[in-house]
Amino acid sequence: MAGLNVSLSFFFATFALCEGARRASKALLPVGAYEGFAREVVGAVQLGACCLEMRMLVELGPWAGGFGPDLLLTLLFLLFLAHGATLDGALANPTVSLQEFLMAEASLPGTLLKLAAQGLGMQTACTLTHLCWAWELSDLHLLQSLMAQSCSSALRTSVPHGALVEAVCAFCFHLILLHLRHSPPAYRVPAVALLVTVTAYTAGPFTSAFFNPALATSVTFGCSGHTLLEYAQVYWLGPLTGMVLAVLLHQGRLPRLFQRNLFYSQKNKYRAPRGKPALASGDTQTPAKGSSGREPGRCSVDGPHSS
Repeated sequence: MAGLNVSLSFFFATFALCEGARRASKALLPVGAYEGFAREVVGAVQLGACCLEMRMLVELGPWAGGFGPDLLLTLLFLLFLAHGATLDGALANPTVSLQEFLMAEASLPGTLLKLAAQGLGMQTACTLTHLCWAWELSDLHLLQSLMAQSCSSALRTSVPHGALVEAVCAFCFHLILLHLRHSPPAYRVPAVALLVTVTAYTAGPFTSAFFNPALATSVTFGCSGHTLLEYAQVYWLGPLTGMVLAVLLHQGRLPRLFQRNLFYSQKNKYRAPRGKPALASGDTQTPAKGSSGREPGRCSVDGPHSS
């Protein structure tokens, strides 16, 4: 259990350092610079470092540490609960930033700045995590440090199947985000954490279930086994396709590109008044004097002495 204790200490240290960096940047930087760049960099560092350490536990823990899947899944769920509570609104995922852009909730310059911040944060997380592994604080870190030079690919299935898996994972993830985006964090954060845990359990053996292009690029694009184009098809095109389909299903359109709903009919809130029922046989067929030419719902424009 010494290896698990070191990994838990790594997680706590990562959260503490990133929280300190968030508070310092919030105090020193203007609001726009913090929310548009610094917050995304720190959030990506936190998410990337924890995911790298978690991936190491998943790959080495069962045979080198005796960790069961129940322990690993519980730890993953708790990690994403902590992420949801501490990210301070950071997206840390390029497809979520692009979702906001397609929903016309963010401008193009702001989206590009967030994408650059997320890429920078993920690369920083990789550098710092590999440096920590090089200290060999546990047997797991020692093994990971030795294996880091020849990392194994996270893609353990065919390219079309991998792209489909990532697309389905991203579709479910973004659909939940869209459905719960106005919900209180007390409901949204556990729901997202549970979804991530379930997708990691079901899709992890095939693609590691990243559905985060920046995280996948930092973790597995440098590993042998597949070309850059194959990785891009699975970890870039797959999540983007799933995100677009989720927005289309939820909104019926892409608000940034289309004003008209493409899928769902828009019913008027107010119905037009229906015609008067036919008069009974005993009723007079001619309107009363003074009301000739009037329509239902219209005010008379005749004077008081009109005939």
